[in-house]
Amino acid sequence: MKRMIRKAVVDDAEKVANLAIQMWKSSTVEELTQEFCDYMKKEGSAIFLAMADECAVGFAQCGLRHDYVEGTDSSPVGYLEGIFVVEEYRKRGLAKTMLEACLIWAKEQGCTEFASDCELDNEDSLKFHLKMGFKEANRIICFTKRV
Repeated sequence: MKRMIRKAVVDDAEKVANLAIQMWKSSTVEELTQEFCDYMKKEGSAIFLAMADECAVGFAQCGLRHDYVEGTDSSPVGYLEGIFVVEEYRKRGLAKTMLEACLIWAKEQGCTEFASDCELDNEDSLKFHLKMGFKEANRIICFTKRV
């Protein structure tokens, strides 16, 4: 099996969306395709694809955050917005390699810090982040109220 990580281009937006829908089920492939297309056109953003035998099997979405990022003291901060690998390709180092591509990209953008987040109940994501060397900065519960 030939594997590689490459930076996605606008023409890859649907490939990324077909992967992302498995993680972000509240959207549609069409909505995600448009979002990723717009995202890739934006300065300060990047998406990396994990390819196996010419098929997209994972993606990592990263960007620059200029607002305050919990636990950091610089700006901009590279930020992992999402990362996903198709189940049958997990535990092969693809997520780690995509994260490394994001870190290199962020450093090239002038970042000295990189951050991420996950839901409180997402144990798999928590384990991944800790294994990749992230340090937990804080835990929060967010509230909303209609007015």
